[in-house]
Amino acid sequence: MTYTSAPPSSPPLKLSLTTLSFFVVFHGIAALSLFCFSWPAFLTMVVLHWFFASIGICLGYHRLMSHRSLKVPRWLEYVLVTIGALAFQGGPIFWVGAHRQHHAFTEHVEKDPYSARKGFWWSHFLWIVYPQESFFDPEKYYKFAPDMARDPYYRWLDKYFLPLQIPHALLLYLIGGWSFLIYGFFLRVVLLWHSTWLINSASHMFGYRTHDSDDTSKNLWWAALLTYGEGWHNNHHAYPKVAKAGWKWWEIDMTWWAIALLKRLGLAKRVVMPPQSSGY
Repeated sequence: MTYTSAPPSSPPLKLSLTTLSFFVVFHGIAALSLFCFSWPAFLTMVVLHWFFASIGICLGYHRLMSHRSLKVPRWLEYVLVTIGALAFQGGPIFWVGAHRQHHAFTEHVEKDPYSARKGFWWSHFLWIVYPQESFFDPEKYYKFAPDMARDPYYRWLDKYFLPLQIPHALLLYLIGGWSFLIYGFFLRVVLLWHSTWLINSASHMFGYRTHDSDDTSKNLWWAALLTYGEGWHNNHHAYPKVAKAGWKWWEIDMTWWAIALLKRLGLAKRVVMPPQSSGY
């Protein structure tokens, strides 16, 4: 897990103490789950992890908005993107803009926000606490998601996703007290952060390759289980617009199950499938 520094011409990295402190405190509160366990709170965390990660991030932010792998009615698109915003991974335009840069400049040490060439910890987490203006300035990342930046609702979500977490957290507390708040919000968010970050880090280091993509992306089974299908990363990098991440029968892709259900209900159309020549 070596770190490859950017070229000397790159701006020096500057640690954001505010961001680092926020993550440290958030992780510390999540650790309190060791002292307030209850089965209802634990099951709430599991269900919400699936809901916000698979439906909000994987389906809404990633396959629907970042790659336009399917088309749904506008009202449903708004619902899915709102769920993604409540997952606490950043606003939708920021997330989509960064991910499109990742695919446009995969593993470029300057242009890929979480380049795997800069090491495991950079792509996993350090790119967030050493924020670079080109990735975190709205006027810059809007350019990579102009389709979303033109929409007033998405601009509003991008700006106010953080205060939107408050009513969600408060509701959990009112339903089940501190255990529901700690498990359903703090611990769930921390686990969701790291499971998503593992796709940027671990899935570029471990696993197998089905396709000869021009990067180090790999299919990693345990990452796929943690992220509802996103761990079939080599499949995805080889064919980014395909809505189905798991291609072989044993490559479990729970997010695809949700897409298939929407398709059966007539709510998902123009669903991009693997090329017929692939044999899947």
